[in-house]
Amino acid sequence: MGVDLSDVVPKQARRLEDLQGKIVAIDAYNALYQFLSSIRQPDGTPLKDKRGRVTSHLSGLLYRTANLVEAGIRPVYVFDGKPPQLKRATIEERKERKVQAEAEYAEAIERGDTARAFSKAQQTSHLSRDMATEAKELLDALGIPWVQAPSEGEAQAAHMAAQGKVYAASSQDFDALLFGAPRLVRNLAVTGKRKLPGKSVWVDVEPEMIELEAVLAELQLTREQLVDAGILVGTDFDPGVKGVGPKRAVKLMREKANLTDVLVQLEADIPEAEQIRQIFLQPEVTDSYELTFRAVDEARAIEILVREHDFGEDRVRSTFPRFAKLSESLKQRSLDAFF
Repeated sequence: MGVDLSDVVPKQARRLEDLQGKIVAIDAYNALYQFLSSIRQPDGTPLKDKRGRVTSHLSGLLYRTANLVEAGIRPVYVFDGKPPQLKRATIEERKERKVQAEAEYAEAIERGDTARAFSKAQQTSHLSRDMATEAKELLDALGIPWVQAPSEGEAQAAHMAAQGKVYAASSQDFDALLFGAPRLVRNLAVTGKRKLPGKSVWVDVEPEMIELEAVLAELQLTREQLVDAGILVGTDFDPGVKGVGPKRAVKLMREKANLTDVLVQLEADIPEAEQIRQIFLQPEVTDSYELTFRAVDEARAIEILVREHDFGEDRVRSTFPRFAKLSESLKQRSLDAFF
């Protein structure tokens, strides 16, 4: 889930078209979880092929990426590597929540409560290593580059954005800001109609742009102090201080300027604070990657989606012209540069 800064960071509404021609590094695991959570049958059952294998992640990856490419965006997916040791507690907690959600889903199905079943099913989403491998294979077939991060995907995406190799990092979480991304785009993988959790209400979701420089100016904090505020609220690496939300954390950091004095005032302790700070300020990243966009390998895409996972061939083929627009735009840029 990452750190919750939603209540304190300034956001700017954007359209997909506003990102035309931009390379955006997308947190792949974050996007794939969104697809696994939202692309389901009315009773919460995920999409599956004839052998019972979940395909919601592949469906979302194909059609959402086609939408982005059609809008002129050049997406790059960044995959998580080995998580920091301090994330282990968060991972175990997530597993426990999924087990509980699975039990509540089964109860809702037994009662015939499809609305609750769908809600609980969304909380059981599991992204396996095989699913991540399938996603990479599909991206290769579609000609879309992906990057393997050594550790946190958001850290790698933020690093690429900070170096100017991509325009922005994209994730639903705010951690990329703590990792130093100059721009964070939210809602890129979920733009469109979305159902509010626990309600029979659908809302329009549009991309949001959050700029680190504007955030720091608005909050009157340095990036280091923003990281410390995040640690107070709670991150994937610590539970935070009970009773401290984003607004209070920012206020305390303004008043005391450093985390040590804030913790003394709160009579609280975060033993791993310095380790967490270094995870955000000096993350494990790599510069060994290539951002090469290629034409769709139609035969390979059909093999993966239609032959292997039972997608409708006509629907899959209907996306290829949308991907072709990316290849055409890149060729035109090369010609323009030549002349």
